[in-house]
Amino acid sequence: MLIRIDYCADYEYGDQVSLSPHVIRIFPRRDMFVHSVDLAFQCSGDADIQFRRDLFDNETAYCFFPAAVHAFQVTLRATLELKPRNALHFLLDSHGVQIPPDYSDEELVQLQTYLAGTHTVALPAPLSPSGRRPTVDTLMAMVRWMNEQITYERRDEGPPLPPEQLLAQRKGTCRDYTALLLEALRQNGVAARLVSGYLWKDQPSEQRIGEDDLHAWVEAYLPGAGWIGLDPTNGTFCDHHAIATAAGLTPDDIAPVSGTYYGMQQIPSRLSTRLSIQADE
Repeated sequence: MLIRIDYCADYEYGDQVSLSPHVIRIFPRRDMFVHSVDLAFQCSGDADIQFRRDLFDNETAYCFFPAAVHAFQVTLRATLELKPRNALHFLLDSHGVQIPPDYSDEELVQLQTYLAGTHTVALPAPLSPSGRRPTVDTLMAMVRWMNEQITYERRDEGPPLPPEQLLAQRKGTCRDYTALLLEALRQNGVAARLVSGYLWKDQPSEQRIGEDDLHAWVEAYLPGAGWIGLDPTNGTFCDHHAIATAAGLTPDDIAPVSGTYYGMQQIPSRLSTRLSIQADE
């Protein structure tokens, strides 16, 4: 199947500003199920664009702005060929069939940073460590509990809420859900990382939260299966409807656009984004 992604981010400022180099992470990660047919990227403001691979092997664009601007725009148009992917089509190694996994020494060398705790929050029973349990059933119960117990609300800007605040107010955006799930997985001894990307639906009747904007989810490393996507906002494992653009340890590692402006004083600014994902016929 072919889909077309059209993404645009408009940045406007109340006065001319100088811009730091901006890092753009909106490019679909290709794999056996995602093939790029055509891709066009632009960044206005006479930006010098350099394409790179970052520490996590994400494809990025570094945009350098030679002069002060009142506004700039980032746009991407991509046509992708997708193959259906069963989110549960994997077999776990014997040391991964229960949580916490018994990671091998070789795995632990690579996974230590993905196991380090981020908060010391007390988790509710459905998310907290409680002895050895079946891996897939436990992970499914976690994401379903978060989907059922936390109400989604859109918040376009700002960092993720601390997990304890999300648990207290029981409502948040997708990046809040992922921060909580990341903490829960690591407290349960499961290596995990954050992921951002696009979420699309191929049937009008489908109910998927987050398809009208860039989305966020978590990947857990499971022995025998590798990195497996978990979407707590929608309460599911990730299949071909979740198209990753960046993976990393922190929210800054997966931010669609990173950068700052410089001025003699604080200047009003506005960000507006548009995203369209459609079947390409």
